[in-house]
Formats: sequence, structure tokens, C-alpha cells
Amino acid sequence: MTINETQDEITAEFADLTDWMDRYAYIIELGNALPAFPEDKKIPSNLIEGCQSRVWIAADRREDGKIHFDADSDALIVKGIVSLLLRVLSDHTPEEILESDLYFIDKIGLSSHLSPTRSNGLVAMVKQIKNYALAYKALDSVDK
Repeated sequence: MTINETQDEITAEFADLTDWMDRYAYIIELGNALPAFPEDKKIPSNLIEGCQSRVWIAADRREDGKIHFDADSDALIVKGIVSLLLRVLSDHTPEEILESDLYFIDKIGLSSHLSPTRSNGLVAMVKQIKNYALAYKALDSVDK
């Protein structure tokens, strides 16, 4: 599935949830469904700067050149938000990630329902994911 197809799928899921309490409950449910994050990856280099809560994102390059992300947070809603980001961006090429326009955040109304500190954290998470993609893309150009 492409990044935009996944974003459209998420947008459709949230369209059925008109009440924000239901949306927050769904976001928390998504976060609880994240695979366990290995304790050995909870290191300072995977900790996202700019988040009020603690968020870790780790990236691994697969043999097919796609980047797989794992993440965790100590805050329930933030963990759900990062799970949405991973659902959209994980297992894509660096180029696909870097060229992506994450329109689902606005379409589901998330950006207007986050506190300023959570909004800053969301920006920091997206920035870190794109930085991983940029680093892997740079490695590709060195290897060629």
C-alpha cells in the first residue's frame, strides 16, 4: 500500500468517529497495539528531542531498501500518534518517506485537537523519521 493509500484509509477510519472522545480512545487503542519496543533500543540516540513525553523511534534498513520503524512512548495518546505515523511511513523507501505529504494529520483534525506541546512533539517525531530517511538516502548515494 502506498503512503497516500494508507493516509486515505486512516482518514476513512476517523470519519466514522465524530466525537473526539471516541477519536482519542481509538488513538490510545492504536498505541496499545504497537509491537513491544525492545528495551535495548531505549537509548538516548532514539529518544526524540522536543517531546514533552518520552518517545523513542528506531529505524532499521531492510534488504529491499525500505526502512522499518519501531517506536514507543510513555504517554498513551502520544504512543497512538506515533503508531499512526509508523503505519503511514514504515516499510517505505527513503525517497517515498522524504517526498510524502502527511495530509492525514489535518484531515482527521488531529493538528487542531492537540495541545501546543503535543503539536511540537508531533513535528519532532515527523522530523526524526524524515531525518532517518535522509540519512539512509545519503548512505545510498555514498554506496553507489
